Amino acid sequence: MSAKPEADEAVKPPKSKKMLLIILAAVLLLVLGGGGGWFYLSKKNADLEDEEEEVAHVAPKGPPTYLPMDHMVVNLADPGGEKVAQVGVTLELSDIKAPERVKPYLPAIRSSVLMLVSQRTAEELLQREGKEKLAADILAEASRHFEDESPAGGKGKKNGGKAKKGKPEEGGNPVRGVLFSSFIVQ
Repeated sequence: MSAKPEADEAVKPPKSKKMLLIILAAVLLLVLGGGGGWFYLSKKNADLEDEEEEVAHVAPKGPPTYLPMDHMVVNLADPGGEKVAQVGVTLELSDIKAPERVKPYLPAIRSSVLMLVSQRTAEELLQREGKEKLAADILAEASRHFEDESPAGGKGKKNGGKAKKGKPEEGGNPVRGVLFSSFIVQ
């Protein structure tokens, strides 16, 4: 019977080595997982800080400048083509130097506005939501001309149809908003 306790002792050391390897593997996995999590969160925080700096960097300094466009009369998309809209649009710009950057693009912006208004119906434009959507679409179209510009002269970021407020530097989008000076639907 004395042979059995010796056999048990001989079997125990390999089990403890296996257990030690399992514990080491678990600790290694925890360390790697913790390191990966820390790296992910620090990268995410750095991206959030960059976005905050960009928003703070883009914030307007001083009063806005306004650039009125000529009034436009447009046939609406109503059946029969009998409805028209007379629209006066004013662009809100980032600073006093922005009109000089926007003026060369005014014919293209005006054309875009005419196309956007002509796709709407009188019922859409008589509602506040329709006017707000039209203003957002006009802002996106007006901003489209400046999205390839950046202060460094390189390509700018595309923004998925949402116009960012422009910085009063040479690059960036100088168009901050769209205001209606008149809006008549007949």
